[in-house]
Amino acid sequence: MVRTTNFFTILIFFIVLGCSPRQDQVPPKVNADYDDLVTLFGEWRAFERPPIKEGAPDYTAETFEKRWPEFKSLQARLLAMDTAGWSREQIVDWYIIWAEMNGYDFNHRILKPWARDPAFYKSVWTYRSDVPAHEGPTHHMTTELWTYETPLRPEERDRLLGDIKVIPPLNEQAKINLTGNARDLWIAGIRDIRYQSEVLKMMPDRMEIADDPELTEAINNAITSTDALADWLESEAGSKTGPSGIGKDSYTWYMQNVHLVPLTWEDEVMILKRELARAWSSLKLEEHNNRKLPELVAANSPEAFEALAERSAQSLMNFLEQDEIVTVKEYFEPALREHLGSYVPEEKRNFFRIGQHYDPRPLYSHFYHWFELARMDNEPHASEIRRGPLLYNIFDSRNEGTATAVEEIFMHAGLYDDDPRVREIVYIMVAQRAARGLGSLYAHANEMTMEEAGGIHSEYTPRGWMKTEKELLIFEQHLYLRQPGYGTSYITGKYLLENAMAEYARMKELKSEPFVLREFFDELNSIGNIPIALGHWQMTGSFAPVRKIIGD
Repeated sequence: MVRTTNFFTILIFFIVLGCSPRQDQVPPKVNADYDDLVTLFGEWRAFERPPIKEGAPDYTAETFEKRWPEFKSLQARLLAMDTAGWSREQIVDWYIIWAEMNGYDFNHRILKPWARDPAFYKSVWTYRSDVPAHEGPTHHMTTELWTYETPLRPEERDRLLGDIKVIPPLNEQAKINLTGNARDLWIAGIRDIRYQSEVLKMMPDRMEIADDPELTEAINNAITSTDALADWLESEAGSKTGPSGIGKDSYTWYMQNVHLVPLTWEDEVMILKRELARAWSSLKLEEHNNRKLPELVAANSPEAFEALAERSAQSLMNFLEQDEIVTVKEYFEPALREHLGSYVPEEKRNFFRIGQHYDPRPLYSHFYHWFELARMDNEPHASEIRRGPLLYNIFDSRNEGTATAVEEIFMHAGLYDDDPRVREIVYIMVAQRAARGLGSLYAHANEMTMEEAGGIHSEYTPRGWMKTEKELLIFEQHLYLRQPGYGTSYITGKYLLENAMAEYARMKELKSEPFVLREFFDELNSIGNIPIALGHWQMTGSFAPVRKIIGD
């Protein structure tokens, strides 16, 4: 292990050379142990939260510039650490902090969501994300309605009041900070702010607080402020003429240095085109193979859907346990059952609800997400650095990639042996993920508008399933424009996970050891919600994915 970590230390030294502005500014190496890294992590996370200005987080340009030297000092301390003698797991944690700091740097230089992206100022959230943190850039003092239980206890009532009072000063700050010229982000962001007003108007009844005058006044002030921000955004919209994508070079740098995805923009285009073609052709082969079988019939009533959902949940949980796919924890099934869904009339079904009403198991497979969140809640990771959500959606290749990969892995492992027609839904879902990700790549390259990217998303999803309900299309393409790499992470993360599985299996074979699927998933689960490239390294010892990012 000592020889190995010394080699990794040399590689980290080259990272220092590569990510510093000038080589003569590289700090000298200093002795450090893992506890020093944990201490630095705490300081970094405390710094990453902006100071408060008039009751709201301060995203003004002046404050960012004032705080920049402190950030560079924290980054220099990280880069100067001599990690010789550290374990592989500890060096993986070093990379996590390195990636997060690169994310702060990138946001400061390029993405600037507080200046370019009106949706950044959305404060009120009614649901928990199915990944460790909200998808896309989000400010630091949001109102998470899903965390409250009614009737409110006194301390929870005070917490809600404090949350709501952040909204007016933040909205006023938004009018100063939003100086960007990204037209698609600007126009689409107005929808988010308008929707916030609607949610706020429903809060008194929903939260059972209509008889609380102080809370009611705070909510009314938040509604007035939110409406004023939306009106201001609309008044400014006509002057916004610029592109919203970050460009190919910035996209590649961001993928590699922040999300630790060892791919370029061009690599991702190639992979998504390949997956789109594979999904379509595999779908047609499945249809041919199943041509003599009865067509799937969608649930046509609440009772029929409830029975279908129950059968599907039992089928999936039994499959995971009895077919030795993963060690099923006691919290898995409750986590799944909270999200079985309910009947939706045919004319109101979006892409995912269409498939869900034929057979929910492909979607429930993707709900591996909820197993992972339940694990975070019930079995927090031993590493403080991995315990909570990584910043800047750095978890996307791990969480979205795994959730997408298991849809097909479970299929190949036999989940649909009882009904081969359901395999068709899996390939339709793969095609949709590839199409929407491909559109997002062209949008970030500024070769397409958001609407044109949505055209690929819609036209290349089989059976017209993306043409039935437009809100999902807008939501997804807007998110992927806001958060570079998120739209592709489902497919690229799947690709990286399959690479990790292949290397894991190859190493087992070289040692004349059996490949046990349950052992693979258990080990993957144990390392936490970190980028697949780091998981690949920790699970197999192969540094190749990370080396592709930092160079030889």
